[in-house]
Amino acid sequence: MTDVFGAPGADAFVDREWSLAELAAVYAYPEPVPGALRSWLRANMVSTLDGAAQHEGRSQPISSAADMRIFGTLRALADVIVVGAETVRQEVYRPARARAEFAAAREAAGQAPAPAVAVVSASLDLDFSLPLYTSPLVPTLILTGAAAAPDRIAAAEKAGAKVVIAGEGRGIEPARAVRALASLGHTRLLTEGGPRLLGQLIAAGVLDEMCLTLSPMLTAGDAQRVAGGPSVAVPRRFELVSLLEDAGFLFGRYRRS
Repeated sequence: MTDVFGAPGADAFVDREWSLAELAAVYAYPEPVPGALRSWLRANMVSTLDGAAQHEGRSQPISSAADMRIFGTLRALADVIVVGAETVRQEVYRPARARAEFAAAREAAGQAPAPAVAVVSASLDLDFSLPLYTSPLVPTLILTGAAAAPDRIAAAEKAGAKVVIAGEGRGIEPARAVRALASLGHTRLLTEGGPRLLGQLIAAGVLDEMCLTLSPMLTAGDAQRVAGGPSVAVPRRFELVSLLEDAGFLFGRYRRS
């Protein structure tokens, strides 16, 4: 893995495997302001050269070992992983695991041993018998609207999930969801999509950072982009913070300008 731009303290253009500690430093969240409840929401997505966010419904075919190493690091730094219900189904999500390499850092930061997973769902049409709900290290959260079906809320809670109301209708309001997670002590936020959820977060103006893996592949077809849904009136400008390279894959980190 080569440091192309912006990695503090690293030797530029030295091709080697970065340690987890080095990756954690490159992708560290901003230091919290004492006394302020300020959340930081970052996204982590992968895209092919021709803009596909997945192949045959999944992101794994366009990923790489280095991409998964960064994926794991970003999860280990987060308080909570926010993900859409369809992505949970397509990617067969499991509970986030505790990792010994990050245990001391998480404890020092006042974090749980592993991040919680927060599933965004209006219908709560989810399989609550799966380990994501029945046996996570940290209870799984369900983000939904006030109009969600009471029987589905009851089923989620019976399985062990915590339901968080973050909207007046059936779906969530992104800014309210961010505030609700912060009220639970989750201020280091990571979303892994999918594209529809990421599009909602972008349109609502709540996304602070984009971590984008550019995969050196072409897929054609009609796969989704990394973000879909409503457009913004004026394109949002983000600035490049760091750029790493490994086997032709580019790993960019961009922050809101």
